[in-house]
Amino acid sequence: MIQFLDLKSQYDSIKNEIDLAIKNVISESAFIGGKYVEKFEEEFATYQEAKFCIGVGNGTDALEIAIEALKLPMGGEIIVPANSFIASSESVSRSGHKVVFCDCDPNNYTISISSLKSKITPNTKAIIAVHLYGHPCDMDPLLEIAKKHDLKIIEDCAQAHGAEYKGKKVGAIGNIGTFSFYPGKNLGAYGDGGAIVTNDDNLAKRSRMIANHGRIDKYNHEFEGRNSRLDGLQAAILSVKLKHLDSWTDARIKIANFYLENLKDINDIVLPIKEDWAKQVYHLFVIRTKKRDELQRYLKDNDISTGVHYPISLPKLKAYNYADQGSEEFFANSSDDELLSLPIGEHLSEDDLNNIVTIMKKIKY
Repeated sequence: MIQFLDLKSQYDSIKNEIDLAIKNVISESAFIGGKYVEKFEEEFATYQEAKFCIGVGNGTDALEIAIEALKLPMGGEIIVPANSFIASSESVSRSGHKVVFCDCDPNNYTISISSLKSKITPNTKAIIAVHLYGHPCDMDPLLEIAKKHDLKIIEDCAQAHGAEYKGKKVGAIGNIGTFSFYPGKNLGAYGDGGAIVTNDDNLAKRSRMIANHGRIDKYNHEFEGRNSRLDGLQAAILSVKLKHLDSWTDARIKIANFYLENLKDINDIVLPIKEDWAKQVYHLFVIRTKKRDELQRYLKDNDISTGVHYPISLPKLKAYNYADQGSEEFFANSSDDELLSLPIGEHLSEDDLNNIVTIMKKIKY
């Protein structure tokens, strides 16, 4: 079986480094806070070209804390692209704001600028720019729109560790950015984890306080916050893996280019398009086909594992019936049953890739 994801082989390739990092944390009882968390925060801020990094419990916490840190008026509208994981939208609702969905771009699947413009109202307060599948959003128009309408930009970078927009790492291009370190991410922990990045001193301080019960000093609580921590074990693991991230990303890009070159003549599939200004880190390699289910079954029968991200667009979920946007003429609403994610990652060999391409070219519906 050609695996969609193989975290065991990744661990095996860096086993000695990981085991030593875990041993050090345990031997020093550095489980909560401390030098390993501080070290990773500094390293990741530098890597993402941000002034500040705050480690938190997971990517959803990161989004909710970022929204709260912006001090937006309660009940304001925040625009979210229709093709994303529900964390991008539930963080809005659970923070006391109203979700308004806009469409995504049919070429790179990130937020559609034209659709976004059509959804702005006097009550719009922020935009969540999801750098989906590892492809950055077109940030210049977003920044112009935000400036014109006095909006905040939250970058959801859960799938975009190391992605670049016009040579600049994503995350701190807008007001504040959030990351997930869920194990399957390009930079994944061995459990839950997340981070917030920003260049704004006040946002960084407030985010850190929100995540730590509204305090900086141990018992000096300036307001009610919450408990959301990146623990020492995960931080130490992430520090090890961060050193390998660029080489793993290079492998993903090489695989994606192989797919783009060798699958381009298959008439029944639509390949993703990378914009010239983007460094796409290919968290996922997503194709479209109107015969998605047949192709997925065929690949499974031929020992190739695939994924679907995401099978139901956000506006069509039962959770958002109240928004009444499930029947809007969005590309996201009409393409969700066509999306298929092919295997990608440094675990794939040249033989694996040749097998995938050969088998895909042989399918007869």
